[in-house]
Amino acid sequence: MLQHVWERASQARYLSDVVIATDDDRIYRAAAEFKARVKMTRSDHLSGTDRVAEVASASDAQIVVNIQGDEPLIDPAAIDAAVLGILDDEETLMGTLKKRIEREAEIGDPNVVKVVTDRDGDAIYFSRSPIPYQREKAAYFKHIGLYVYRRDFLLAYSDLPVGPLETAEKLEQLRALENGFRIRVVETEYESLGVDTPEDWKRVAALYEKLMVTG
Repeated sequence: MLQHVWERASQARYLSDVVIATDDDRIYRAAAEFKARVKMTRSDHLSGTDRVAEVASASDAQIVVNIQGDEPLIDPAAIDAAVLGILDDEETLMGTLKKRIEREAEIGDPNVVKVVTDRDGDAIYFSRSPIPYQREKAAYFKHIGLYVYRRDFLLAYSDLPVGPLETAEKLEQLRALENGFRIRVVETEYESLGVDTPEDWKRVAALYEKLMVTG
């Protein structure tokens, strides 16, 4: 699965390098076997963001993308879209993705994070609850957990104060909003398919085989 993520991320046009960050020897060895660049990090990080920041601190890259290692069908075009969202706007320090919700069951599912944005495409709020409230028919968007950071902002992120909204929702991206920073949100057609259980892997493996057959 990790190799699939690495291979697809490597196809993104706007990534000049792809590095696997881990504190697990098994992951390190697996990544080395398929010739990926892999970095061992400290084991005391509280979040994936902190782990990415450790690797970024030793790099000259000015834009850093945090891609989850459990999404073997990640779309390279979605990665590029997120990068382009902040590339030409130096005042935008962080970016991510959203996808229109098509399955009604996801609207009320607290495990599916919803996002609302302003007219410029910047996040207003992220929530596990359905937002906006549906007084009339509304479009709902779910957050796709891929993040783009400008380097200096990423390195300082863990030092930002944790606010009551992040504490209540358990959503780390709210830290940026609560501290007055904008998050650019780009719409994508990519359907996030994370693998958290053996059943998830079977479903994703079947989709992968289908993609290989259709081309």
